[in-house]
Amino acid sequence: MKDAVVPDELLARIRRFHDHTFPGVQEQFQTLVSEGQHPSILFIGCSDSRLVPYLLTGTGPGDLFLIRNVGAFVPPYDGSTGYHGTSAAIEFAVLNLKVARVIVCGHSHCGGIRALYEEVNPLAKNLAAWLELGREAALPVQVCPEALRRTEQRAVVLQLERLMGYPMVRSQVEAGLMTLHGWHYVIEDGEIHVFDVRSGQFVPASVATHSGHGPYIEHLSEPLFNEIDMAYKLGDNP
Repeated sequence: MKDAVVPDELLARIRRFHDHTFPGVQEQFQTLVSEGQHPSILFIGCSDSRLVPYLLTGTGPGDLFLIRNVGAFVPPYDGSTGYHGTSAAIEFAVLNLKVARVIVCGHSHCGGIRALYEEVNPLAKNLAAWLELGREAALPVQVCPEALRRTEQRAVVLQLERLMGYPMVRSQVEAGLMTLHGWHYVIEDGEIHVFDVRSGQFVPASVATHSGHGPYIEHLSEPLFNEIDMAYKLGDNP
């Protein structure tokens, strides 16, 4: 008796795409090939499987240039921490694709942010080094849901500040040709909280007056993410 063949679900899925999904969008993809891609948005998001950029933004093929990594972190421009695909993608999006918006999207229950407060597996040497990009956002408090939420938000704004260290980003922002957007996606509510640069707060999109941008406030003397701690009193945290 022959051994039973285990169905390959992944193979079935890619065949379904080719046979059933692709015919409906074939013309669109052919146009994107013949005319090239022209996305207007660079979306820097966490690699978390629950974060689905196309669903959140209501976009489709050719609309977003995507960067996904643990924590949605942005390395510094000076390259002091080594080679980074993230930095290369940012440069390509701004210099070659001429994107007009850059979104940094963190989210609730982020494993990368929680890892800032925990020991990292000793085998995960690259992960340990990568997490240092979010270390500045961590709070000197005992871990609790509110502390994690604040850290997630602080991390988003920290990346916005890092982006302004990229000369091609800064020049476009200062010229009014590009806007930076800080988002914090609350998975369980299905709502994005957008960063309002003038108030220093994350505002639910349902009541926000913009999608999370505003003139970058050049004259702020303190890091922007310090502003979001006003509603979080560290002294009251156990």
